[in-house]
Amino acid sequence: MNNGGGRPINSRTEEDDDEDDMNGDLDAWERTYTDERSWESLQEDESGLLRPLDNKALYHSQYRRRLRSLSSTTTAARIQKGLIRYLYVVIDLSRAASEMDFRPSRIAVIAKHVEAFIREFFDQNPLSQIGLVTIKDGVALCLTDLGGSPESHIKALMNKLECSGDSSLQNALDLVDGYLNQIPSYGHREVLILYSALSTCDPGDIMETIQKCKKSKIRCSVIGLAAEMFICKHLCQETGGTYSVALDESHFKELILEHAPPPPAIAEFAIANLIKMGFPQRAAEGSMSICSCHKEARVGAGYTCPRCKARVCELPTECRVCGLTLVSSPHLARSYHHLFPIAPFDEVPPSHFNDPSNKLQRNCFGCQQSLLNPGNKPGLSVMCPKCKRCFCLDCDIYIHESLHNCPGCDSFRHSKAVITDQDE
Repeated sequence: MNNGGGRPINSRTEEDDDEDDMNGDLDAWERTYTDERSWESLQEDESGLLRPLDNKALYHSQYRRRLRSLSSTTTAARIQKGLIRYLYVVIDLSRAASEMDFRPSRIAVIAKHVEAFIREFFDQNPLSQIGLVTIKDGVALCLTDLGGSPESHIKALMNKLECSGDSSLQNALDLVDGYLNQIPSYGHREVLILYSALSTCDPGDIMETIQKCKKSKIRCSVIGLAAEMFICKHLCQETGGTYSVALDESHFKELILEHAPPPPAIAEFAIANLIKMGFPQRAAEGSMSICSCHKEARVGAGYTCPRCKARVCELPTECRVCGLTLVSSPHLARSYHHLFPIAPFDEVPPSHFNDPSNKLQRNCFGCQQSLLNPGNKPGLSVMCPKCKRCFCLDCDIYIHESLHNCPGCDSFRHSKAVITDQDE
């Protein structure tokens, strides 16, 4: 039967079948190139030749843009940050997570980047703890309790990646609210929800649950893998979190890693507290004792609580016997850089290298590699605004994201101290 335009109603189906047949005639290697669209990663240079895109420069420009925005936000006002965070990552394992719009599937992409996020989180927040919650078949389940071991969280997640049923946002919020209500007042309570579904199957009024989370001082953030949802946006607005929708895998990676650094504390809850902490001693390798974490006898190195002498397996944690927060001194030292971050370096225009009046160094002060491209053409570089040392792009990222100290400034302080000692 034909419609008014004389075109068969099932013509769209026939066209789809033709496209499937066309793709079915391609070999496996041809389908790979068709799916990846590798020709989009090429650009034409000034001589008309095709060259690959300079992804390194693009990544660095995005990184510097993000660094400048964070720096401007920090310097605009004295922002208090939560260095002791208690974060639950809620992962949607409903049937929507098995969709294949992200390659190879949404849940595969989520698992890959959640693993990277957990490692990055503990690297930047050594005093904090993470727990995992999953949503499946309309039920929220606690996969792992709050803890400071990235390996235990990753291992538990990789064994539970089956997707089925509907998603229930309210059940997940009720579950994490019950756990986070037990957190001490100095801890910053956070929830990061990775949501794949376009609906939520709730047993009650989710608006009441959102107000309960707000009253409990829980900061809720959502990263969607489908379209924007009003209820997710409303949840983030009410609790002071952020809401984003991932466009592709690289965008999803960028969004989830933005939650690794400690966020600004909520104004009305940013109260200074003195926290009692213990620095446990490491037990001998061959010692045997009952672990308070696993409630069983274990042989090997552990840590002894300085107050009650109970044994724990990992740091940081809270003693199960006396409730004392147990940390190590390197954990405190690694948390220090969030309070006094390094200012973004200034970009050095390539024309400055050609100016004889500017006596700029030709090698990176960090890795000692040349800052000039083949043919003595100046490349992209940055300069510390304090010590005026130049660095390459890789060292710029390493200094700001891993080292958190400028080698040029540190060497200047060291040389100044040496000269002072010689004068005395």
